Formats: sequence, C-alpha cells, structure tokens
Amino acid sequence: MLKKAESGNILAEIAVKGMQEKKAKSIVKIDLRKLNLSVADFFVICHAESDKQIDAIADSVEDEIRNATGEKPFSREGFQLSEWIILDYGDVVVHIFNREKRGYYDLEDLWSDGIQTHYEDEN
Repeated sequence: MLKKAESGNILAEIAVKGMQEKKAKSIVKIDLRKLNLSVADFFVICHAESDKQIDAIADSVEDEIRNATGEKPFSREGFQLSEWIILDYGDVVVHIFNREKRGYYDLEDLWSDGIQTHYEDEN
C-alpha cells in the first residue's frame, strides 16, 4: 500500500499525463505538503486555447485517473462557462484555465512557497 504522500504525487502525475494527452499548455505541479495552510497536497495547473479544449482536458484527466486508480473527483466545478474548471480529488486539486483567467488568478505566484515542477508543452 502506498503512503499518503506517495499516492498524492502519483495522482498528480496521472493528472499531468491526462493534460498532456490533450495538449494542455504550461503545465505546473505545485507540491504544497510543506506549507501549513495548504488546502491540498498538490495543485496541478494548466491552460488551454479554447473552451472545447478545456473540457477535453478535464475529461482526459478524469479518464486517466479513473482508469489508473478507480477514483472520481469529490467535486467538479466550472463546466458551465469552461473558463476555469476545478477537479478536486482531496489531496490533489486540478485547475484547468483559459489563458485570461490563469493570468488573472496567477496561482503559481499565489502558491510560490510550494515546490513547482514545470512540464514541457507537447508539440
């Protein structure tokens, strides 16, 4: 059985894979475990160029996680407007933005005390 810390990191990496499958842009994983006030162990953040791509990325992340672990998100928000979709898996929260909303909320700066891992964009 995996330790909680390991399982959160694995879940975050599966979310990254789901994002990469649909060509998400500027994927960042933020490890928040050492912060005392964090709301999750990991944030996984990306953006997309269109509403349809945002929806496709969200579907891909859910499919990858469900196929690998059997888990479903505790909460799914933002599908009405597809500007910022949040998939909450408890220890891992996935954020899929349009470019404008990502720049406005700038979660990477807000949570800059966390350890950030940046992933190359898939061509």
